[in-house]
Formats: sequence, structure tokens, C-alpha cells
Amino acid sequence: MTTQRTPQYRPTPEQSSALDAYVKLSRAAAAVQSAIHRHLHDADLTIAQFGVLEALLHLGPMSQGTLARKILTSPGNLTNVVDKLQGRGLIRRERDATDRRVVLVHLTDRGRTSIEELMPSHVRQVTDAFAPLDPNERHHLAALCRTLGRAQEKP
Repeated sequence: MTTQRTPQYRPTPEQSSALDAYVKLSRAAAAVQSAIHRHLHDADLTIAQFGVLEALLHLGPMSQGTLARKILTSPGNLTNVVDKLQGRGLIRRERDATDRRVVLVHLTDRGRTSIEELMPSHVRQVTDAFAPLDPNERHHLAALCRTLGRAQEKP
């Protein structure tokens, strides 16, 4: 005989709606991220390592603090990621000539070649992941995500 437990907490309709949206957003984000980043395994890169290489390709050299914010990771985690990429010869660190306290991260030639070779596959994966949505739906989703994200920023 099974007994059915009564939930201890009963959310309001507004809370239920928010929780439902949160669960769906989290599951969709995880599924999309998994689909998009499958190709990184073959390149022996983590998502954070790829993010560093991609950011440096598109934005140029930057400090580790700026890079951590760009790829949405902690400075401590970024140090580990950068150490591994440097060990593989994909990036290099240099002191900023104008402020010796700042360490800039640069792509090496090998790193540039690696990320440039990966980008077409990455773009294809992103395009495929969002193919179920028509252009208007993608635009609407982007606007909703931007609104939700900006609302979370602290003043």
C-alpha cells in the first residue's frame, strides 16, 4: 500500500507559474547547451575553455577579471582554465605595459588557429539547436531573456 504525501508547502498560483517557468528555462538551457557543446569533447576543451578562446578571438586580449565576467565564471575558476590553456600553448599571459598590476590574456597563433577551426562547427551547432524556432520566435526569446537577465542585475 502506498501512501500519498501531502506537500508541506503550497505555492500561490503566481509562485507556481514562476517555478514552472524556471524549471522549463533551466531544462531547456541545459539541453541546448549540451547539444551545442558536443563538438568540444573532440577538441578536448571544456565549455569554459572554449568560452575563453572565443572571447579572445572576438574581443581581443583582456585582463583575467574582464575575461571572467565575459564568460560568466568566477576569477578563481578562470585562473584554472587559463592555466590549462596556457599549458596547451593556446593562450599566453602578459603584464599590461601601462599597468603592471594587470595581466592580459592573449591568444597564441596556435590558439587562434584552433578556435578559428572550431567556430564553423560551433555556429552550425547553435543554428541547429535553435532551428525549431522560427526567426520571430528566436527574436522574441532573445528579448525575453534579455529582459529577465537585466531585471536580475544589482544596482
